[in-house]
Amino acid sequence: LLLFLMCSPDRVFSKDELFEKIWGADSLGDTATVTVHIARIRGKIETDPTDEQYIETVWGSGCRFRS
Repeated sequence: LLLFLMCSPDRVFSKDELFEKIWGADSLGDTATVTVHIARIRGKIETDPTDEQYIETVWGSGCRFRS
């Protein structure tokens, strides 16, 4: 997931799109999986997971990796 986001910096991906691209399945009802994984990645790479420096949430659209 992190590598996927890093390969397209500054592009906003919806949770549905991320689920489909990463796990290759229909994402109806499963977007919580993306949320959990993003939170875990943030916990490992951000100095302060509440201050989004690398993986940014774009409210109403999805998330992106900042370049």
